Amino acid sequence: MNTIPPITKNLLIINVLCFFASMAFASHGIDFDELFGLHFFLASGFRPWQPFTYMFMHANLSHLFFNMFAVWMFGRIMEQTMGQGRFLFYYLTCGLGAGLAQELVQMAEYWYYGFGSYEQVAFGDGVIQMADYLNRWNTVGASGAVYGILLSFGMTYPEERLFIFPLPVPIKAKYFVMGYAVIELLSALSLKGDGVAHMAHLGGMLVGFLLLLYWRGGGGSGRRGGYRSYGSGDSSWDRFRRWFSSLKKKKEPHIDVTYGGHYNQEAAYRQQKRQEEEELNRILDKVKKNGYEGLTQEEKKRLFDISRK
Repeated sequence: MNTIPPITKNLLIINVLCFFASMAFASHGIDFDELFGLHFFLASGFRPWQPFTYMFMHANLSHLFFNMFAVWMFGRIMEQTMGQGRFLFYYLTCGLGAGLAQELVQMAEYWYYGFGSYEQVAFGDGVIQMADYLNRWNTVGASGAVYGILLSFGMTYPEERLFIFPLPVPIKAKYFVMGYAVIELLSALSLKGDGVAHMAHLGGMLVGFLLLLYWRGGGGSGRRGGYRSYGSGDSSWDRFRRWFSSLKKKKEPHIDVTYGGHYNQEAAYRQQKRQEEEELNRILDKVKKNGYEGLTQEEKKRLFDISRK
């Protein structure tokens, strides 16, 4: 796991340890899901720490595997892009936002069906106490945070092509993320009672989207544009955003073209810009694969020089 950046690696370890700890304690009659899963806030089983701890609990091994596979696949890329502190903040905020979305949906259901006026409710083939029924509204899993990571990848690398089983052709990241969002929305509207917190998934994506917009507008960075990493210095994304913003703000310089001579200034200028763009793409591809620290000093200087233009 040496090639996995530290925050992503620690998230994987913590989630796996929590899963096996829950299995070990279950054999002694201690239910981790009951203690640390997110209950409906009006239920007797609700505790103040659950909006945070629920995202480290998982229902079964497949639930854990698919969530952690997504964290490993996309989280390491986004950690290198955002920086360690900002990535951890983003992950936890998306998880908290997903939990809040789930609570709001449950509150709407509680109000719509008037559960507050009943002492008992039909459940399965029998009747149980309303208090017991509300305690069954228990949410676990890192899916809300994972969907936030998927969204950030799709917004940061929209043209990146992904191979998704069982599709026979690669699909661009932006369409992959939009497709997931549509599937979750349709599932939330049509698959009520399937045991999956679809609105929590959408809540994680929504909070992630709003947070990314805030950061890209300059929020939290002290200036407009860029992800400024907490405690990790300028990341490659900082430099890319400064370069891209400068292109949008600057007007194309006026070029005097001399025809019939030995030198055409416009052609030379365009050739230079093409070369710089190709060099920039090569360096950014290397940053994406190995992180900013993987660049040589000459490449770092060249990236900085191009971004200043």
